[in-house]
Amino acid sequence: MLKKIVSGLGYLAVMMGLGFAIYHFILSPNRETKEYSNLSTQTFFAANLPNESGLNQAISQYKGKIIVLNFWATWCSPCREEMPEFSELYGEYKNKNVMVLGVAVDELALVKAFSQTTPVSYPLFVAEDDGMALGINLGNDKGVLPYTVIINSDGRVVKTFFGRIDKRIISSTLKPLLQP
Repeated sequence: MLKKIVSGLGYLAVMMGLGFAIYHFILSPNRETKEYSNLSTQTFFAANLPNESGLNQAISQYKGKIIVLNFWATWCSPCREEMPEFSELYGEYKNKNVMVLGVAVDELALVKAFSQTTPVSYPLFVAEDDGMALGINLGNDKGVLPYTVIINSDGRVVKTFFGRIDKRIISSTLKPLLQP
């Protein structure tokens, strides 16, 4: 009898733990109440990263703009799936002080080959292994790709998204940032 009770309690504890994990890591990764003030963009803006052609670029050239920053990789199918929507978004917002930037956590040769077969309208950069460190500095505490960060024109992180997102979600996040 006691064995059944202990077994049942163990089963209940496992189920509650699983439920908590699912809620915490899957159902609520993009809660509006997330605190972004502790995230610094200093390392990101200090970076010099090669573009898909291998030419080093200073990320600081984008200071003062609203940035939609997407961390991705060529092997990540959800990353590749959202890229056409990021291209559309860039086309719609580029004249409104908004930049879409892609940072590949991948090898330069793979990104170069990818960009030749699947062109995108926004700038792509290659950060290889350093890309994950940049993402962690900007809130990617789960090590997930794709990972998207919205940075306002003052250089502060205002929103992050784990996993694949769509243009509608990004547009609704950008609209308040475009208000005078």
